[in-house]
Amino acid sequence: MTFQEQILQGIPAKLPAKRELPKDVNRAPKRKDILSVEEKQLAIRNALRYFPKEWHKELAAEFAQELKDYGRIYMYRLKPEYKMYARPIEEYPAKCQQAAAIMMMIQNNLDPAVAQHPEELITYGGNGAVFQNWAQYLLTMQYLATMTDEQSLNMYSGHPMGLFPSSKEAPRVVVTNGMVIPNYSSPDHWEKFNALGVSQYGQMTAGSYMYIGPQGIVHGTTITVMNAFRKMLKKGESSKGKIFLTAGLGGMSGAQPKAGDIAGCVTVCAEVNPKAATKRYEQGWVDVLVDSMDGLVARVKQAQTNEEVVSIAYIGNVVDVWERFDEENIFIHIGSDQTSLHIPWTGGYYPAGISYEESNRMIREEPEQFKVKVQESLRRHAAAINRHTAKGTYFFDYGNAFLLEASRAGADIMAPNGIDFRYPSYVQDIVGPMCFDYGFGPFRWVCASGKPEDLDQTDEIAMQVLQEIMENSPEEIQLQMQDNITWIKNAKKNKLVVGSQARILYADAEGRSKIAEAFNKAIGEGKIGPVVLGRDHHDVSGTDSPFRETSNIYDGSKFTADMAIQNVIGDSFRGATWVSIHNGGGVGWGEVINGGFGMLLDGTQEADARLKRMLLYDVNNGIARRSWARNDGALFAIKREMERTPNLKITLPNMVEDDLLKGLF
Repeated sequence: MTFQEQILQGIPAKLPAKRELPKDVNRAPKRKDILSVEEKQLAIRNALRYFPKEWHKELAAEFAQELKDYGRIYMYRLKPEYKMYARPIEEYPAKCQQAAAIMMMIQNNLDPAVAQHPEELITYGGNGAVFQNWAQYLLTMQYLATMTDEQSLNMYSGHPMGLFPSSKEAPRVVVTNGMVIPNYSSPDHWEKFNALGVSQYGQMTAGSYMYIGPQGIVHGTTITVMNAFRKMLKKGESSKGKIFLTAGLGGMSGAQPKAGDIAGCVTVCAEVNPKAATKRYEQGWVDVLVDSMDGLVARVKQAQTNEEVVSIAYIGNVVDVWERFDEENIFIHIGSDQTSLHIPWTGGYYPAGISYEESNRMIREEPEQFKVKVQESLRRHAAAINRHTAKGTYFFDYGNAFLLEASRAGADIMAPNGIDFRYPSYVQDIVGPMCFDYGFGPFRWVCASGKPEDLDQTDEIAMQVLQEIMENSPEEIQLQMQDNITWIKNAKKNKLVVGSQARILYADAEGRSKIAEAFNKAIGEGKIGPVVLGRDHHDVSGTDSPFRETSNIYDGSKFTADMAIQNVIGDSFRGATWVSIHNGGGVGWGEVINGGFGMLLDGTQEADARLKRMLLYDVNNGIARRSWARNDGALFAIKREMERTPNLKITLPNMVEDDLLKGLF
């Protein structure tokens, strides 16, 4: 059968032969054995409903074994044999081009060069899933191949509920992931519901089909690291030879060494999984691979002496690095951590003093003892960081729940008031006040033709648009404009593409709209093929996350999620091709609500009208919320936007003098 025929058949007419699982891919860790006997039977019943009755006996035993071996039913047998990657859009069988674009983005998320655990349909973050099983993938692709532009597909946590009549203006796909009742949103609830096959963790851009490999986080990390150095270095002082110490080389965290290279420092990134570290080295995302502590110390001292710009991956535990660098008096200029602490007990964080292999055994066989070891390690980790910050190191939480889990472990990580953390999140100190409040966030696009030359042209278009905007930009956003012009000029040279021909930069509403408008014009003139627009959920409006994206909201509303919900609803009727809303993402299940969109530009006047309506709202919804919280940058940005957009009317806060509040209670 051809690729197109396999897509159109959905669930095969004949049961495929059982697959031999590949041994050279990064496999997801075994999940917790949390279901009762009755619940395990229910999980099998739930899985078998995708298949005809005559297959049930054979598959029941197989799925029961998968549940025993992996803690989940992935339906490995159903994985298609064709190569998984983002094909040019015209190669997909489809009745509408919008659906073909979504099929392309789904396959990009599952490309082994992009995905962290491709056999388990997990794109990044240890548990960020596109689907729960391969049957869901097959059915979804079949639905997309047969849908018209007057139908919409509803996706319930990876399950394609079906095609519903809608309209040309409606989104083609509406995605929800993990949207459980709030009182049933603990990590153990996720383990149970996911094992039952009824809910999944979509992370941010995994379950919304908008992941573009590490490039997305490279840009955000570059902006963060550059500004972290600006906060601690003297004016005019170079970051060459200065140390950025962090951990994690998996899906999202794998971008850190590349970002450090672009920011111009010495990056030391520890990773306990040799496969993950080696993969990033082979991909060219890290310059040097070291597997001994003595070797690391020697190489770092050499880099400091020579004022190098170099990234070093250390195969080992970052706690050992913090402690050894303290003993060696190696000064760390900035420090962070990007291990997957949103899932600390299932492979997101590996404790110091225990090997990678032994940790994986404990996860399976001694989960409670493993939890004890993780918390012991977090206390050690925090104590070592504290010794360095006492010497002048600038440490920030990178939104991976490090400070949250360290506090739960009893680490010395709290501020004197006993409420706040001792260290800020990167959003509180850097990205929130410097980017999000002004409307700057991770705007991204994918060239659906798959042609590198189309990406080159879009890079040039975006750079020209930003340069034109910068000429008349106010002083408050000049630094952001220049950083992103510099980024896009060097994007191709930095070899950031993994998987689809994609690009990212930080832009505000004006920048996003004008870049998209210029793309659409070029498509209409036949200069480039169709383009898919999107963004990370980690943005101005898309995410309500009190310990990350909305951590610089100080009016008491940072624990509310109205903004993210309003965002995805508002985008859906203003022209998005698909929309998504998720529980979880970055900091963990139950800790955040986040939403995103995708939009196909096809060169038509209709696409031009949609992009102008939607992109203006997608950004300014969040600026409005931030301005109501009395954030100075957001107040500046929303007033400026109202002057440019007469139809925009935002409720502004009246400021209260501090002295008025004294002595009232």
